[in-house]
Amino acid sequence: MARKVSFSALESRSARLRLKVRRRPYSGPSLARGISLMYRRNRTNGTWVIKAGDGHGAYWTKGFALADDFEDADAKNVLTFYQAQDAAKKLARGDDGTANNAPITVDGALTAYKTDLEARGANPYNAEWPRLHLSSGLLAEPVAVLAAAELKKWRDGLLGTMASSTLNRLCACLCAALEQAAQHDKRIQNREAWEIGLAGLPNAQVARNVILSDAKVREFVATAYGVDDKLGLLTETLAITGARPSQAVRLRVEDLHDHPLRPKLMMPKSAKGGGRNRSAKRTERYSVPITRALAMRLKASAKGRNADAPLLLQSNGRLWDKNPGQNYHRQVDNIVAAIGLDPAEVTMYCLRHSSIVRMLLRNVPIRLVASLHNTSVAMIEKHYSKYITEHSIDDITRAGLLSERTPADNVVAMMR
Repeated sequence: MARKVSFSALESRSARLRLKVRRRPYSGPSLARGISLMYRRNRTNGTWVIKAGDGHGAYWTKGFALADDFEDADAKNVLTFYQAQDAAKKLARGDDGTANNAPITVDGALTAYKTDLEARGANPYNAEWPRLHLSSGLLAEPVAVLAAAELKKWRDGLLGTMASSTLNRLCACLCAALEQAAQHDKRIQNREAWEIGLAGLPNAQVARNVILSDAKVREFVATAYGVDDKLGLLTETLAITGARPSQAVRLRVEDLHDHPLRPKLMMPKSAKGGGRNRSAKRTERYSVPITRALAMRLKASAKGRNADAPLLLQSNGRLWDKNPGQNYHRQVDNIVAAIGLDPAEVTMYCLRHSSIVRMLLRNVPIRLVASLHNTSVAMIEKHYSKYITEHSIDDITRAGLLSERTPADNVVAMMR
């Protein structure tokens, strides 16, 4: 039988009711190394609070049950002092009382999610990104005791530091990690905590597709070459193909087909759209035509490398990585500012938006545009229709206008 710890100030109902009502919990007994029981005095039933260390110098606290201050204990939601001790140790260590079966923390959930992403060939950055914004206390907290209010407070605390759409994507990454943890641990029964606390912000899906003129795209590319030759080559590849940066950096030397008249790249697919077969999708390629000038530069840059070697590298010879923006975003900000545009609005992704709209304005069939950009007709119609109107060439749209009546319209032909 587990050893019970005495603590006169919290042991009995009458002793607890003599304490003053306050928000800060009263310290209680140490139940084991790194595990303490605390008590918060309320106007109604008090709350039993666990304080547990994460083994790395940080700790987390969480209210987990009501005290039997004004009603009898039910051994589930309302607990006596000694029942609270057992529940606290079980919560901190796991069902069998050993650390090996301890409930997974938010930190552990993100680690497990990263491993899963890597196994499926997806981007592990989706598991690392939330860590940049989570406190050590929240990272150390078990997933099973997360509450909607604290997650909402964390989400709302990031408002103003990033765009609402970006914050929604960040929350989605954390939700995915927490959901995976719940799928593997049946003790986690609080899915509503992240479903409610990390719910998407409304009106965040406002399209920010900045379309650059052909002249500005050329200036963008030329300035990139002036900053760094390898960055310039990546930028030109993105401008010509309209591919996502994460696709282009996975090109291999053998993906360059250096035809003298019709050069092309066999572009890796993005594997977007969810599903469990990401690894298979990422091995698929599709043909994208490129200019002869770009083909010559790519061929010269790849000279001496094996067929299965990366086609595009940084100047230091390193890979651009699965999330290339981490390596070039500061340089791109400088490039955008140098060509007279706003770095807060214009990014490397604008080259993709501009490529799609350029083809649509030149009457390339929308189905072909979608295929060349590894997307769907529905996505193009959803995100680019209004930009086609805004950036359309005047004489194309005016050709469809109803013409005004002319004096000749009043002339009736004479019959012979």
